[in-house]
Amino acid sequence: MKGSPSEEAQKIQERGNAAPKKLREEELATYLKGLAFAAVLTIAAFAVIMADLLEGWAARLTVYGLGLIQIGVHLYYFLHLDFKGSRREDLLLVLFTTLLAILMVGGTLWIVLGMNARMMPAGMMGGTTSISGGM
Repeated sequence: MKGSPSEEAQKIQERGNAAPKKLREEELATYLKGLAFAAVLTIAAFAVIMADLLEGWAARLTVYGLGLIQIGVHLYYFLHLDFKGSRREDLLLVLFTTLLAILMVGGTLWIVLGMNARMMPAGMMGGTTSISGGM
């Protein structure tokens, strides 16, 4: 007779805890690299705005670009998505997440801008405020 379920679970746990020390160190190094890259990108975006290094659209595009790069850093270093090989599930996960984000942001903008147009005072809409139309 095989061991009890608790003995089997203990054996599985021991195998999981017996991961080589080198593997854990490599994983920690990967996380620390990701943390360093993310911190540098965050500080760079903050510096562009606070030190007025760029003006107007150049500053916006720089911050947007740094944000996109930071998304890539998070996907690669923290979520371990590298798109090498046949990881179709990872690609579908990222595409679905992107679709949800676009729907949420787009829907929010649609609602907010629609409410803004409806709450605009009548004098600011370009029309007249009197019933007779100014006659």
